[in-house]
Amino acid sequence: MDFSQKLRNYAEVIVAHGLNVQKDQVVNISTEAVHRNLALLIADVAYERGAKFVNIDLSEPRLHRLRILKSSEANLEYVPEYVSQKYRDLVDTTAANLKLIGSEDPDVLSDLDPKRLNTVRLHNHMAVKYFYDEGIGKSKVHWTVAAAATPKWGQKVFPEASPEQACDLLWEEIFRICRADQSDPIAAWHEHNVRLHSRSKQLNEMQIRELHFTGGGSDLRVGLSPKAKFKGGTDVSPRNVSFEPNVPTEEVFTTPDYRLTNGKVKATRPFLINGKLIVDLELEFEDGCITSFSAKEGEDTFREYISSDEGANRLGEVALVGIDSPVYQSGKVFQEILFDENAACHIAVGSAYKFCLKGGETMNEEDLAEVGCNESTVHTDMMISSEEVDVTAKTEDGTLIPLLRAGSWVL
Repeated sequence: MDFSQKLRNYAEVIVAHGLNVQKDQVVNISTEAVHRNLALLIADVAYERGAKFVNIDLSEPRLHRLRILKSSEANLEYVPEYVSQKYRDLVDTTAANLKLIGSEDPDVLSDLDPKRLNTVRLHNHMAVKYFYDEGIGKSKVHWTVAAAATPKWGQKVFPEASPEQACDLLWEEIFRICRADQSDPIAAWHEHNVRLHSRSKQLNEMQIRELHFTGGGSDLRVGLSPKAKFKGGTDVSPRNVSFEPNVPTEEVFTTPDYRLTNGKVKATRPFLINGKLIVDLELEFEDGCITSFSAKEGEDTFREYISSDEGANRLGEVALVGIDSPVYQSGKVFQEILFDENAACHIAVGSAYKFCLKGGETMNEEDLAEVGCNESTVHTDMMISSEEVDVTAKTEDGTLIPLLRAGSWVL
Protein backbone atom coordinates (compact mmCIF):
# COMPACT_ATOMS: atom_id res chain seq x y z
CA MET A 1 0.00 0.00 0.00
CA ASP A 2 1.55 3.33 -1.06
CA PHE A 3 1.70 6.53 0.98
CA SER A 4 -1.21 8.25 -0.77
CA GLN A 5 -3.53 5.32 -0.07
CA LYS A 6 -2.51 5.22 3.60
CA LEU A 7 -3.08 8.97 3.86
CA ARG A 8 -6.51 8.59 2.28
CA ASN A 9 -7.27 5.74 4.72
CA TYR A 10 -6.17 7.98 7.58
CA ALA A 11 -8.48 10.78 6.44
CA GLU A 12 -11.31 8.23 6.25
CA VAL A 13 -10.56 7.06 9.80
CA ILE A 14 -10.62 10.63 11.08
CA VAL A 15 -13.84 11.59 9.30
CA ALA A 16 -15.86 8.36 9.30
CA HIS A 17 -14.78 6.90 12.64
CA GLY A 18 -13.24 9.74 14.63
CA LEU A 19 -15.63 12.58 13.90
CA ASN A 20 -18.30 10.27 12.42
CA VAL A 21 -19.54 13.18 10.33
CA GLN A 22 -23.29 13.08 9.75
CA LYS A 23 -25.29 14.41 6.81
CA ASP A 24 -25.74 18.19 7.01
CA GLN A 25 -23.32 18.50 9.94
CA VAL A 26 -20.94 21.46 10.24
CA VAL A 27 -17.26 20.46 10.49
CA ASN A 28 -14.51 22.64 11.96
CA ILE A 29 -10.82 21.77 11.46
CA SER A 30 -8.09 23.56 13.43
CA THR A 31 -4.46 22.95 12.57
CA GLU A 32 -1.15 24.61 11.75
CA ALA A 33 -0.66 26.00 8.25
CA VAL A 34 1.90 23.30 7.47
CA HIS A 35 -0.95 20.73 7.40
CA ARG A 36 -3.17 22.57 4.90
CA ASN A 37 -3.05 19.75 2.32
CA LEU A 38 -4.14 17.08 4.78
CA ALA A 39 -6.83 19.41 6.10
CA LEU A 40 -8.14 19.78 2.54
CA LEU A 41 -8.14 16.00 2.08
CA ILE A 42 -10.11 15.61 5.31
CA ALA A 43 -12.53 18.30 4.12
CA ASP A 44 -12.95 16.41 0.84
CA VAL A 45 -13.87 13.21 2.71
CA ALA A 46 -16.22 15.15 5.00
CA TYR A 47 -18.09 16.65 2.05
CA GLU A 48 -18.36 13.18 0.51
CA ARG A 49 -20.15 12.09 3.69
CA GLY A 50 -22.62 14.94 3.32
CA ALA A 51 -21.13 17.65 5.53
CA LYS A 52 -23.10 20.88 5.38
CA PHE A 53 -20.09 23.18 5.73
CA VAL A 54 -16.39 22.61 6.43
CA ASN A 55 -14.25 25.35 7.96
CA ILE A 56 -10.46 25.18 8.17
CA ASP A 57 -8.60 27.40 10.65
CA LEU A 58 -4.87 27.50 9.89
CA SER A 59 -2.65 28.80 12.68
CA GLU A 60 0.93 30.05 12.55
CA PRO A 61 2.96 29.24 15.69
CA ARG A 62 5.54 31.93 14.89
CA LEU A 63 2.76 34.50 15.14
CA HIS A 64 1.92 33.16 18.60
CA ARG A 65 5.60 33.52 19.52
CA LEU A 66 5.59 37.14 18.35
CA ARG A 67 2.60 37.91 20.52
CA ILE A 68 4.21 36.42 23.63
CA LEU A 69 7.38 38.41 22.99
CA LYS A 70 5.89 41.73 21.91
CA SER A 71 2.47 42.22 23.52
CA SER A 72 1.91 44.14 26.71
CA GLU A 73 0.88 42.15 29.78
CA ALA A 74 -2.67 43.49 29.57
CA ASN A 75 -3.04 42.67 25.87
CA LEU A 76 -2.03 39.06 26.45
CA GLU A 77 -5.41 38.61 28.15
CA TYR A 78 -7.36 39.77 25.10
CA VAL A 79 -9.46 37.26 23.14
CA PRO A 80 -11.70 38.55 20.31
CA GLU A 81 -15.40 38.04 20.91
CA TYR A 82 -15.79 36.22 17.61
CA VAL A 83 -13.71 33.34 19.01
CA SER A 84 -16.21 32.77 21.82
CA GLN A 85 -19.13 33.09 19.42
CA LYS A 86 -17.66 30.60 16.99
CA TYR A 87 -17.09 27.89 19.58
CA ARG A 88 -20.49 28.49 21.15
CA ASP A 89 -22.04 28.01 17.73
CA LEU A 90 -20.19 24.71 17.26
CA VAL A 91 -21.84 23.42 20.43
CA ASP A 92 -25.30 24.80 19.71
CA THR A 93 -25.33 23.31 16.20
CA THR A 94 -23.88 19.94 17.38
CA ALA A 95 -20.98 20.31 14.98
CA ALA A 96 -17.93 18.08 14.51
CA ASN A 97 -14.60 19.56 15.62
CA LEU A 98 -11.17 18.24 14.64
CA LYS A 99 -7.94 19.38 16.24
CA LEU A 100 -5.10 18.22 13.99
CA ILE A 101 -1.83 18.49 15.90
CA GLY A 102 1.83 18.06 14.94
CA SER A 103 3.98 21.16 15.23
CA GLU A 104 6.05 22.50 12.38
CA ASP A 105 8.54 23.61 15.05
CA PRO A 106 8.01 21.82 18.40
CA ASP A 107 10.51 24.14 20.13
CA VAL A 108 9.09 27.45 18.90
CA LEU A 109 7.77 28.40 22.36
CA SER A 110 10.21 26.51 24.58
CA ASP A 111 12.39 29.51 25.55
CA LEU A 112 9.55 31.95 26.33
CA ASP A 113 8.36 33.25 29.70
CA PRO A 114 6.14 30.55 31.29
CA LYS A 115 3.95 33.16 32.98
CA ARG A 116 3.20 35.00 29.74
CA LEU A 117 2.48 31.74 27.92
CA ASN A 118 0.13 30.61 30.63
CA THR A 119 -1.67 33.98 30.65
CA VAL A 120 -2.59 33.51 26.99
CA ARG A 121 -3.58 29.86 27.50
CA LEU A 122 -5.77 30.70 30.50
CA HIS A 123 -7.70 33.49 28.81
CA ASN A 124 -8.14 31.52 25.60
CA HIS A 125 -9.60 28.70 27.68
CA MET A 126 -11.96 31.00 29.55
CA ALA A 127 -13.16 32.54 26.26
CA VAL A 128 -14.31 29.12 25.04
CA LYS A 129 -15.28 27.64 28.42
CA TYR A 130 -18.79 26.94 27.15
CA PHE A 131 -17.26 24.75 24.42
CA TYR A 132 -15.19 22.78 26.94
CA ASP A 133 -18.02 22.44 29.47
CA GLU A 134 -20.85 21.63 27.08
CA GLY A 135 -19.20 20.52 23.86
CA ILE A 136 -16.42 18.38 25.32
CA GLY A 137 -17.64 17.74 28.87
CA LYS A 138 -21.11 16.68 27.74
CA SER A 139 -20.13 15.34 24.31
CA LYS A 140 -22.47 17.70 22.47
CA VAL A 141 -19.78 18.15 19.83
CA HIS A 142 -18.29 15.25 17.87
CA TRP A 143 -14.70 16.04 18.79
CA THR A 144 -11.53 14.32 17.70
CA VAL A 145 -7.81 14.96 18.15
CA ALA A 146 -5.49 13.44 15.54
CA ALA A 147 -1.92 14.12 14.41
CA ALA A 148 0.13 14.77 11.29
CA ALA A 149 3.88 14.39 10.90
CA THR A 150 6.38 17.19 10.34
CA PRO A 151 10.15 17.00 9.72
CA LYS A 152 11.10 18.65 13.03
CA TRP A 153 8.68 16.57 15.07
CA GLY A 154 9.99 13.52 13.21
CA GLN A 155 13.54 14.33 14.31
CA LYS A 156 12.37 14.40 17.94
CA VAL A 157 11.32 10.77 17.50
CA PHE A 158 14.05 9.69 15.04
CA PRO A 159 17.03 11.93 15.89
CA GLU A 160 19.48 9.97 13.72
CA ALA A 161 17.49 10.53 10.52
CA SER A 162 17.49 13.51 8.19
CA PRO A 163 14.45 15.80 8.49
CA GLU A 164 12.81 14.29 5.38
CA GLN A 165 13.53 10.70 6.42
CA ALA A 166 12.35 11.38 9.97
CA CYS A 167 9.07 12.78 8.68
CA ASP A 168 8.52 9.69 6.50
CA LEU A 169 9.35 7.37 9.41
CA LEU A 170 6.97 9.24 11.71
CA TRP A 171 4.18 9.01 9.13
CA GLU A 172 4.68 5.25 9.00
CA GLU A 173 4.35 5.05 12.79
CA ILE A 174 1.19 7.19 12.72
CA PHE A 175 -0.34 5.02 9.99
CA ARG A 176 0.50 1.80 11.84
CA ILE A 177 -0.64 2.96 15.28
CA CYS A 178 -3.84 4.47 13.83
CA ARG A 179 -4.54 1.34 11.72
CA ALA A 180 -4.48 3.32 8.47
CA ASP A 181 -2.09 0.79 6.92
CA GLN A 182 -4.71 -1.97 7.04
CA SER A 183 -6.91 -3.00 4.13
CA ASP A 184 -10.08 -2.13 6.07
CA PRO A 185 -9.07 0.41 8.73
CA ILE A 186 -12.65 1.23 9.78
CA ALA A 187 -13.34 -2.45 10.52
CA ALA A 188 -10.05 -2.64 12.46
CA TRP A 189 -11.15 0.34 14.56
CA HIS A 190 -14.54 -1.21 15.25
CA GLU A 191 -12.82 -4.40 16.44
CA HIS A 192 -10.48 -2.38 18.64
CA ASN A 193 -13.43 -0.55 20.19
CA VAL A 194 -15.08 -3.83 21.12
CA ARG A 195 -11.98 -4.62 23.19
CA LEU A 196 -11.91 -1.21 24.87
CA HIS A 197 -15.63 -1.26 25.65
CA SER A 198 -15.34 -4.79 27.03
CA ARG A 199 -12.43 -3.79 29.26
CA SER A 200 -14.35 -0.77 30.55
CA LYS A 201 -17.35 -2.99 31.30
CA GLN A 202 -15.18 -5.42 33.28
CA LEU A 203 -13.71 -2.62 35.37
CA ASN A 204 -17.11 -1.05 36.06
CA GLU A 205 -18.51 -4.39 37.21
CA MET A 206 -15.75 -4.63 39.84
CA GLN A 207 -17.04 -1.55 41.72
CA ILE A 208 -13.50 -0.25 42.19
CA ARG A 209 -12.96 2.33 44.92
CA GLU A 210 -9.17 2.70 44.70
CA LEU A 211 -6.35 2.22 42.22
CA HIS A 212 -2.87 1.61 43.65
CA PHE A 213 0.18 2.24 41.44
CA THR A 214 3.45 0.77 42.72
CA GLY A 215 6.95 0.39 41.31
CA GLY A 216 9.32 2.51 39.27
CA GLY A 217 9.54 5.11 42.02
CA SER A 218 5.75 5.40 42.46
CA ASP A 219 3.46 4.52 45.35
CA LEU A 220 0.22 6.31 44.54
CA ARG A 221 -3.36 5.65 45.67
CA VAL A 222 -6.18 7.19 43.64
CA GLY A 223 -9.67 6.99 45.13
CA LEU A 224 -12.85 6.70 43.06
CA SER A 225 -16.36 7.69 44.06
CA PRO A 226 -19.25 5.19 43.73
CA LYS A 227 -20.41 7.23 40.73
CA ALA A 228 -17.16 6.83 38.79
CA LYS A 229 -17.38 4.85 35.57
CA PHE A 230 -14.59 3.73 33.27
CA LYS A 231 -14.82 4.61 29.61
CA GLY A 232 -12.74 3.70 26.60
CA GLY A 233 -13.00 3.96 22.85
CA THR A 234 -15.94 5.70 21.23
CA ASP A 235 -18.23 8.07 23.08
CA VAL A 236 -21.87 8.81 22.19
CA SER A 237 -23.28 12.29 21.60
CA PRO A 238 -26.73 13.41 22.77
CA ARG A 239 -27.89 12.86 19.17
CA ASN A 240 -27.05 9.15 19.83
CA VAL A 241 -24.14 9.05 17.39
CA SER A 242 -20.79 7.52 18.35
CA PHE A 243 -17.47 9.28 17.76
CA GLU A 244 -13.82 8.71 18.74
CA PRO A 245 -12.31 11.59 20.77
CA ASN A 246 -8.70 10.48 20.24
CA VAL A 247 -7.04 8.87 17.23
CA PRO A 248 -5.16 6.85 18.43
CA THR A 249 -6.64 5.62 21.71
CA GLU A 250 -5.60 2.66 23.87
CA GLU A 251 -6.81 3.80 27.29
CA VAL A 252 -9.65 3.07 29.66
CA PHE A 253 -10.10 6.05 31.95
CA THR A 254 -12.28 7.54 34.65
CA THR A 255 -12.80 10.55 36.89
CA PRO A 256 -11.27 10.19 40.37
CA ASP A 257 -12.44 11.67 43.64
CA TYR A 258 -9.51 14.09 43.73
CA ARG A 259 -9.69 14.34 47.55
CA LEU A 260 -8.66 10.67 47.84
CA THR A 261 -5.31 11.00 46.04
CA ASN A 262 -2.29 10.28 48.23
CA GLY A 263 1.31 9.24 47.74
CA LYS A 264 4.18 9.83 45.35
CA VAL A 265 4.41 9.25 41.64
CA LYS A 266 7.13 9.50 39.02
CA ALA A 267 6.45 10.37 35.40
CA THR A 268 7.84 7.71 33.06
CA ARG A 269 7.84 9.88 29.93
CA PRO A 270 8.41 13.58 29.26
CA PHE A 271 5.42 15.70 28.27
CA LEU A 272 4.78 19.22 26.98
CA ILE A 273 3.15 22.12 28.79
CA ASN A 274 2.81 25.42 26.90
CA GLY A 275 5.50 24.33 24.47
CA LYS A 276 8.03 23.38 27.19
CA LEU A 277 9.10 19.78 27.77
CA ILE A 278 8.70 18.59 31.37
CA VAL A 279 11.34 15.93 32.05
CA ASP A 280 11.63 13.51 34.99
CA LEU A 281 8.74 14.96 36.95
CA GLU A 282 8.13 13.62 40.46
CA LEU A 283 5.01 14.55 42.44
CA GLU A 284 3.67 14.07 45.94
CA PHE A 285 -0.05 14.25 46.72
CA GLU A 286 -1.72 14.66 50.07
CA ASP A 287 -5.51 14.51 50.38
CA GLY A 288 -5.90 15.39 46.74
CA CYS A 289 -3.43 18.25 46.29
CA ILE A 290 0.13 18.38 44.98
CA THR A 291 2.26 19.20 48.01
CA SER A 292 5.69 19.05 46.35
CA PHE A 293 7.27 18.32 42.99
CA SER A 294 10.57 18.36 41.15
CA ALA A 295 11.64 18.03 37.54
CA LYS A 296 14.93 17.80 35.69
CA GLU A 297 13.57 20.25 33.10
CA GLY A 298 10.53 22.50 33.02
CA GLU A 299 10.00 23.11 36.75
CA ASP A 300 9.10 26.78 36.33
CA THR A 301 6.63 26.02 33.55
CA PHE A 302 4.97 23.27 35.61
CA ARG A 303 4.80 25.52 38.69
CA GLU A 304 3.10 28.29 36.71
CA TYR A 305 0.70 25.81 35.14
CA ILE A 306 -0.53 24.22 38.39
CA SER A 307 -0.96 27.72 39.84
CA SER A 308 -3.47 28.68 37.13
CA ASP A 309 -6.43 28.23 39.48
CA GLU A 310 -7.50 26.38 42.62
CA GLY A 311 -8.09 23.08 40.85
CA ALA A 312 -4.93 23.07 38.75
CA ASN A 313 -2.92 21.08 41.31
CA ARG A 314 -5.58 18.42 41.82
CA LEU A 315 -6.29 15.20 39.97
CA GLY A 316 -8.86 15.21 37.16
CA GLU A 317 -8.29 11.88 35.40
CA VAL A 318 -6.76 8.45 35.89
CA ALA A 319 -6.26 6.11 32.94
CA LEU A 320 -5.04 2.55 32.46
CA VAL A 321 -2.98 1.45 29.45
CA GLY A 322 -1.10 -1.83 29.03
CA ILE A 323 2.24 -2.40 27.33
CA ASP A 324 0.37 -4.27 24.59
CA SER A 325 -0.41 -0.79 23.22
CA PRO A 326 1.03 -0.32 19.70
CA VAL A 327 2.37 3.04 20.88
CA TYR A 328 4.38 1.37 23.64
CA GLN A 329 5.37 -1.47 21.31
CA SER A 330 6.90 1.05 18.91
CA GLY A 331 9.64 1.64 21.48
CA LYS A 332 9.46 5.36 20.73
CA VAL A 333 8.81 8.40 22.90
CA PHE A 334 6.83 10.76 20.69
CA GLN A 335 7.02 13.92 22.85
CA GLU A 336 3.39 14.44 21.91
CA ILE A 337 0.74 13.67 24.51
CA LEU A 338 -1.79 12.24 22.05
CA PHE A 339 0.59 9.35 21.41
CA ASP A 340 2.54 9.09 24.65
CA GLU A 341 -0.58 8.97 26.84
CA ASN A 342 -1.60 5.91 24.86
CA ALA A 343 1.66 4.15 25.69
CA ALA A 344 1.27 4.09 29.47
CA CYS A 345 -1.07 4.50 32.40
CA HIS A 346 -1.45 8.16 33.16
CA ILE A 347 -2.99 10.72 35.44
CA ALA A 348 -4.04 14.26 34.58
CA VAL A 349 -4.01 17.31 36.77
CA GLY A 350 -6.85 19.76 36.26
CA SER A 351 -10.39 19.43 34.95
CA ALA A 352 -12.30 16.18 35.23
CA TYR A 353 -14.63 14.55 32.73
CA LYS A 354 -18.25 14.74 33.89
CA PHE A 355 -19.20 12.02 31.42
CA CYS A 356 -17.10 9.59 33.50
CA LEU A 357 -19.59 9.93 36.36
CA LYS A 358 -22.98 8.24 36.45
CA GLY A 359 -25.39 11.09 35.79
CA GLY A 360 -22.49 13.53 35.59
CA GLU A 361 -23.81 15.39 32.56
CA THR A 362 -26.81 16.62 34.58
CA MET A 363 -25.08 17.24 37.93
CA ASN A 364 -24.92 20.77 39.30
CA GLU A 365 -21.83 22.28 40.93
CA GLU A 366 -22.82 21.07 44.40
CA ASP A 367 -23.37 17.50 43.19
CA LEU A 368 -20.02 17.46 41.40
CA ALA A 369 -18.20 18.83 44.45
CA GLU A 370 -19.82 16.15 46.61
CA VAL A 371 -18.19 13.36 44.58
CA GLY A 372 -14.80 15.10 44.31
CA CYS A 373 -15.07 16.01 40.62
CA ASN A 374 -12.33 18.55 40.02
CA GLU A 375 -12.88 21.80 38.15
CA SER A 376 -10.06 23.72 36.49
CA THR A 377 -8.98 25.61 33.38
CA VAL A 378 -6.11 23.15 32.85
CA HIS A 379 -5.89 19.48 31.91
CA THR A 380 -2.56 17.80 31.23
CA ASP A 381 -1.78 14.09 31.17
CA MET A 382 1.40 12.63 32.56
CA MET A 383 2.49 9.04 32.03
CA ILE A 384 3.19 7.01 35.18
CA SER A 385 3.67 3.38 34.16
CA SER A 386 6.22 1.12 32.51
CA GLU A 387 7.30 -2.51 32.73
CA GLU A 388 8.25 -1.77 36.35
CA VAL A 389 4.78 -0.63 37.48
CA ASP A 390 1.92 -2.71 38.91
CA VAL A 391 -1.68 -1.56 39.30
CA THR A 392 -4.00 -3.09 41.89
CA ALA A 393 -7.68 -2.33 42.34
CA LYS A 394 -9.45 -2.25 45.70
CA THR A 395 -13.16 -2.92 45.37
CA GLU A 396 -16.07 -1.66 47.45
CA ASP A 397 -15.92 -4.75 49.71
CA GLY A 398 -12.14 -4.44 50.19
CA THR A 399 -11.08 -7.15 47.74
CA LEU A 400 -7.73 -6.54 46.04
CA ILE A 401 -7.61 -7.37 42.33
CA PRO A 402 -4.45 -7.12 40.19
CA LEU A 403 -5.16 -5.20 37.00
CA LEU A 404 -1.68 -4.80 35.53
CA ARG A 405 1.53 -6.55 36.45
CA ALA A 406 4.85 -5.26 35.11
CA GLY A 407 2.79 -3.08 32.81
CA SER A 408 0.77 -5.92 31.29
CA TRP A 409 -2.97 -6.45 31.64
CA VAL A 410 -3.94 -9.45 33.78
CA LEU A 411 -7.71 -9.04 33.46
